[in-house]
Amino acid sequence: MFSLKPLAFASAAIALAPLHSHAEADPQIEAAVHAVYPALVRIHVVSEEGGAGRMQKQRSSGSGTIISPDGYILTNHHVAGRATRIMVRLADRQELRATLIGTDALSDLAVLKIDKNDLRDPKAALPVAKFGDSASLEVGDVVLAMGSPAGLSQSVTKGIVANTEMIAPGGSMKLDGEAVGEIVRWIGHDAVIFPGNSGGPLVNLKGEIIGVNEVGIGSLGGAIPSNLAQKVTQDLIAHGSVKRSWLGLTAQPLLKTSKATAGILVGGVLEGSPADKAGIKAGDLITSCNGTAIAASRAPEDLPVFNRILLEASIGSEISLEGTRDGKPMKWKSVSEEREPAEPREKELLSWGITARDLTKLTAREMLRDDNKAVVVQSVRPGGGAAAAKPSIVPGDLILAVADKPTPTLAELIRVTEEITKGKTEPFPVLVSYEHDGRSYLTVVKIGPDTESDKPGLAKKAWIGLDTQVISSDLAEALGIPGAKGVRITQVHPGANADKAGLKNGDLLLKLDGTVIPTSRPEDSDVFSSLIRQYKIGTEITLTVRRGKEDLTLKVPLEASPEGISELATHESKTLEFNSRDIGQADRVEQKLADGFKGILVTNVTASGWAALGGLSAGDLIISLDGKPTDSIEALKSILDEVEKNRRTPIALFIRRGISTRYIELEPTW
Repeated sequence: MFSLKPLAFASAAIALAPLHSHAEADPQIEAAVHAVYPALVRIHVVSEEGGAGRMQKQRSSGSGTIISPDGYILTNHHVAGRATRIMVRLADRQELRATLIGTDALSDLAVLKIDKNDLRDPKAALPVAKFGDSASLEVGDVVLAMGSPAGLSQSVTKGIVANTEMIAPGGSMKLDGEAVGEIVRWIGHDAVIFPGNSGGPLVNLKGEIIGVNEVGIGSLGGAIPSNLAQKVTQDLIAHGSVKRSWLGLTAQPLLKTSKATAGILVGGVLEGSPADKAGIKAGDLITSCNGTAIAASRAPEDLPVFNRILLEASIGSEISLEGTRDGKPMKWKSVSEEREPAEPREKELLSWGITARDLTKLTAREMLRDDNKAVVVQSVRPGGGAAAAKPSIVPGDLILAVADKPTPTLAELIRVTEEITKGKTEPFPVLVSYEHDGRSYLTVVKIGPDTESDKPGLAKKAWIGLDTQVISSDLAEALGIPGAKGVRITQVHPGANADKAGLKNGDLLLKLDGTVIPTSRPEDSDVFSSLIRQYKIGTEITLTVRRGKEDLTLKVPLEASPEGISELATHESKTLEFNSRDIGQADRVEQKLADGFKGILVTNVTASGWAALGGLSAGDLIISLDGKPTDSIEALKSILDEVEKNRRTPIALFIRRGISTRYIELEPTW
């Protein structure tokens, strides 16, 4: 049994004491720690990933290392590659904003940069860690793993190198569709690491970065070798991404029956690819690539070496290959093409209720399509326009055209959508051409802004402003009024006419306008309120009341019933992802709100949305937003319109939760 997973971890930060040296410390270890530890950082990110038809947000944390005086930080792609907001905590506990400079899913590496102007002293020199030569590592070498395990403060653990060519048994770890094991052979070590150590450095006793911790496999940690990390880092800083070459061949270890003493086996060649055009075929052995000899590849551990030779060749360059076919010498020349990302980044189309991405040429080939002029639906929101269409659009479908306008790319689909929905105030039906399981379909999708339906007001009825329970036969007996019928007041609504007339909780109402109230069974619970509703609003009724052992006669003018919950104004904030409504009379009674209390009630908070990340919860009462009172849904809409127009962040909400109040901050990425 083993688990292969990135070591990022969603958690709250827990502050621990910083590392201190002591007299008995190993001088070599102490020197190595002090060379790198000050450059160690904890990284907190808010990232986005498509799901359920929207870009879902989540918090996570990881580790990283400052690698240059101008503030570049090296970490993992799975820590920060999808980040929309990044905060970095330095070893001296300064917290700074960081920007994602570039990311590479195939190697699982990313580079961030902090703005030195955010430092307490912008002129102060940053601590910087240096790279070492990972190729010089040997099994048994002592290594130090540094990072922020489980979101804790920076820490150091010690171990030894267990394996310098570690791969995952049974396959590779995949990130954004990329198989990391295609080019990475991890440095296996037993320095204790936990989720949150991801992106932190593996350090030798010279105080050099010789790896970037990435995975846990059983009791071992796996680190990306520094030589690979340093090369990828240079590309990310220079270009924001890593461009790689592609030939369209798949390599695999030699068959067990092979007697070859060198080379790697071609398992397959894609039709029309550069390798296919060069005449390479499945079953060929490649023994040399651009003059570099290929040793006999007997195991999966040998594949990343060959893959890197091909992938790191210059795009568009001529690649010379030598090998054998059926024992006969062969030579091939091929011109490489640029390798596509396995999964282009998805985006959300709120008006459709989907997230979608471009279709790559390779994926199109796998789907047996002639071209990649289509958009892939990545996820669908239940109830959204795409889901409600008949037939509905589902994940994996390909959108080909909208309103007879071809949509060969995601950018074009977004442009056409904006053109169609411009100026619209409600969803607009459009004809959509799409593919499902290789078959061509047409459907009609209503795209555009959702309208907030007008709620028809209910007819006003007479209302007394109290809640009751039936006086059952057993209850009448226990109260010393055997055989009596009527209701007992369980709650008087503050400020209602019943309250003004002097009615109190616990009063027994026995007669209404001189007539016995005919209730004696629990199922008669609606009888009294039904009797009240039969009166006209403004009518003064007379109640015969038993209070303790005293009989009273009280007159109560009936008032109009307050608005029901279904009649209250509501609002859905699609940007901040929460729903709210005006406060009703029932809310005031239930939460014992003062007469003068004003605010709006949060009715739903979308999981993994900006409001949820900021700590807003269903049931919260929003009193103000950015210091402006939210005393009604209309006021909330006006404030949110201004916030969205100016793209302000963070947004401060003052809320009441239970009996306490608090401030929370929502930090959307516009």
